[in-house]
Amino acid sequence: MKTITLTRQALNRGSLLLVNASHPLPESVAPERLTPFFGSGVLLERRTSLVLENLFETLGLGASLIPVSGYRTLNEQKQIYASSLAENGEEFTRKYVALPDCSEHQTGLAIDLALNQEPLDFIRPYFPRDGICGRFREKMISYGFVERYPEGKEDITGIAAEPWHFRYVGLPHAAIMMLRGYCLEEYIDYLSLFPAEGPHLEISVQNKNFEIFYQKLSETDGSVTLELPSSLPFQASGTNAGGCVVTLWR
Repeated sequence: MKTITLTRQALNRGSLLLVNASHPLPESVAPERLTPFFGSGVLLERRTSLVLENLFETLGLGASLIPVSGYRTLNEQKQIYASSLAENGEEFTRKYVALPDCSEHQTGLAIDLALNQEPLDFIRPYFPRDGICGRFREKMISYGFVERYPEGKEDITGIAAEPWHFRYVGLPHAAIMMLRGYCLEEYIDYLSLFPAEGPHLEISVQNKNFEIFYQKLSETDGSVTLELPSSLPFQASGTNAGGCVVTLWR
């Protein structure tokens, strides 16, 4: 067995961070590693960028799809929100623009994409469900991406349907979310049903076996120590919602 220690800092790191009006980002949280997506001016968390570049290359997308918005600083999110309020009004803005510190763009794990055609709408980019955009959707789950704000989940996410907004959660999580029809809010709630003391979620995705469990951890906790099988690779991700998700490859 091997021992891992989850600290309070782990709450706000990883690909399963939940960021919304009920779970704003702490002031101290910022992506550790940012990199330009395909050398553009759009920054993403490093792994997110590399995986998305791989997906684009696999599909041979070239310049068919373009990145519109990736990582944003707090000040940039404030400016976007204020600008939309002035131009589009409060009702529109609350539907399509997250409040500052409540936007997952601030994690570097999310990207808005658009079909490469004019005119380009920064707030609501055009990303249809057919053609090259449809091909992207068919493949994205295998690369760990989900459509973050699907139609029919508005009451849960607090954001209107955004078919252009994609979020990296990694595997096997993207596949489980698609299989169960969950948005990220629902998925984190679901994983909390599988505590560290057991039973754990055991599932096969893309011919690989995974074991997943949820460890509660609050801002007031010092740390939590867990024992894991020595031979199994694992990832631990905070949720920004009171716990960490541990994923084991079996």
